[in-house]
Amino acid sequence: MAKKLDPEEKIVNAALRLAASRGWSGLSLADIAKAAKVSLSDLSKSFSSKAGILNAYGRRIDERVLQKVSAEDVSDETARDRLFDVLMMRFDALSADRGALKRISADLRRDPLAAAPLARPHLQSMGWMLEAAGIDSSGIVGAMRVRGLAFIWAAAFRVWLVDDEDQSKTMAELDRRLRDGSALLDRLCRFCPGGRQAGPKEDAA
Repeated sequence: MAKKLDPEEKIVNAALRLAASRGWSGLSLADIAKAAKVSLSDLSKSFSSKAGILNAYGRRIDERVLQKVSAEDVSDETARDRLFDVLMMRFDALSADRGALKRISADLRRDPLAAAPLARPHLQSMGWMLEAAGIDSSGIVGAMRVRGLAFIWAAAFRVWLVDDEDQSKTMAELDRRLRDGSALLDRLCRFCPGGRQAGPKEDAA
């Protein structure tokens, strides 16, 4: 028997289907409610905006990655290698929706106001990715890591959107960005209160 989806899942799935075929900027909440076969009133109980739907999708991806990470033993890897693996898990989790994400990303680049409500949840997601890799995301240094990782992810994401199925270009871009980001963080953290104070588990955040 097929799993029965809750209303939020139905709405998110419908929004992605519509985005893949029609783009994002022209969709209305009424369009999404109709495609999800829920009333506009029911949609309003879960979401107040299209940005809210995208944020719910992001939380779904976070959950998939965190569940997968918890089942794997990566204790012998360096911090940078762990983070690389976690971010590639995230790309894998996104892969079924690449067509929709390509259309959504293109529309959001042309509409910064529509993209603005996604910024804070995106940083929260990056914080969870750091924590999944065993890298502290708290405090001043943690905040720098989160913001740095957001830039790294954005660069790799742009490559991933047009990459081949083997994701070789994405992996190369991500590896390069993580190495460059680690070196930059080392330099910046010389000016942090108390220095970087990174232990062996955080050698390449």
